[in-house]
Amino acid sequence: MNIILDAMSGDKAPCEIIKGAALAKARLNVDLTLVGQRDVILRCARENDISLNGIRIEHAEGVITMEDDPISVVRSKRNSSMAIGLRMLKEEGDAFVSAGNTGALHAGSSLIIRPIKGIHRPAIATVLPLTRPMLLLDSGANTNVTAEYLMQWAVMGSIYMKNLYGIRQPSVGLLNNGSEPHKGTPVVAETYKLLKASDEILFIGNVEGHQVMSSVCDVLVTDGFTGNITLKMLEGMGKFFMSTLKDMYNKNVLTQLSAAAVKSPLRGLKKQFDASEHGGAPLLGLSKPVIKAHGSSDAQAICSAVRQAASFVKTGVIDKITEYVENEMPTPVEKGEEK
Repeated sequence: MNIILDAMSGDKAPCEIIKGAALAKARLNVDLTLVGQRDVILRCARENDISLNGIRIEHAEGVITMEDDPISVVRSKRNSSMAIGLRMLKEEGDAFVSAGNTGALHAGSSLIIRPIKGIHRPAIATVLPLTRPMLLLDSGANTNVTAEYLMQWAVMGSIYMKNLYGIRQPSVGLLNNGSEPHKGTPVVAETYKLLKASDEILFIGNVEGHQVMSSVCDVLVTDGFTGNITLKMLEGMGKFFMSTLKDMYNKNVLTQLSAAAVKSPLRGLKKQFDASEHGGAPLLGLSKPVIKAHGSSDAQAICSAVRQAASFVKTGVIDKITEYVENEMPTPVEKGEEK
């Protein structure tokens, strides 16, 4: 299995990406290719005593920055590490991991790798760090959506959770500002009707914001704008919660002794909310695996993203989604749409 890493994209690139690749090579049974400026990669490895034994380097002169227009990945910056990595994935690789510009990764993946035939738009699928795994999609790629997009994401999310987490019949919720069927925007209200009428998923209804932390469903669908805000709010809340606990337990000698008694559970709670433990998020709906790592990913997070990419490949989720689209997804005529 060959997993391609965008070495030049992300807040901590290239050194943390390179360190993460070295960790993954040591811990996982995968072949790795780093794509980026060869001299920069080699210098970083030398200065930080990072072993690149067994890791291939593919030179790419350009870099997609966070300020670049998303479409630049296939136009003005075709020589960037992201663009070259995606083209390599199309031709020879098994999965691609990048911590770079989300818009550029989504646009580049859609135009170079291409969605599964029949899927309207790929969505970023993020597992939320809750007591029970819950998949949020879309978590940042598509701000403007239709009911058909959300319906397809619900099905793809169910297939993902069934195959990666062994959930026999994943439950699906629709993020909304009320529990009643008519609540929300016209698109959300229309989506409710589609999900309710579907025999392909186990739809539990609308999910309000205060219910998210209770993991009331296995798959939570929403547009990328709302999903990204929800994701970052939960990440911020986790950091705030851990910081508040730390201040509370450091208040005096008595509270410090209390902290010692619950040290192990607290360590587990911190690990649960640590984004580096969960790796990245796949762009569900593409014809080959692309993993979006967090922009601030450190070496551990990159290693986790590679592990997630490898698991994604092994489970054959893309083949199962393709099979559903070809054999079971309603045609536009069946949904009452015009030809």
